Amino acid sequence: MTDRRMKRENVVIGPEGTPLTMADLPKPDTVRWVIRRKAEVVAAVRGGLLTLDGACERYGLSNEEFMAWQRSIESYGIAGLRTTRVQQYR
Repeated sequence: MTDRRMKRENVVIGPEGTPLTMADLPKPDTVRWVIRRKAEVVAAVRGGLLTLDGACERYGLSNEEFMAWQRSIESYGIAGLRTTRVQQYR
């Protein structure tokens, strides 16, 4: 029972509604940040899988960049993370 509870603490619900673990997160050397990857990192931080500082260090992000991703999701949903054709989604 203890093992089961410990495993569940290391799982959060991802942006697509599926369980997300550390193994499911983007690789630390990710260069191409598509919407899904950004949303996964934000979900991991929100769910406690990663700390904000841990995510920024792991992915080479600034706190401001991560917070911009989070604000975009809060304000516009996942489509707010698009970097092209922004005017259509915001």
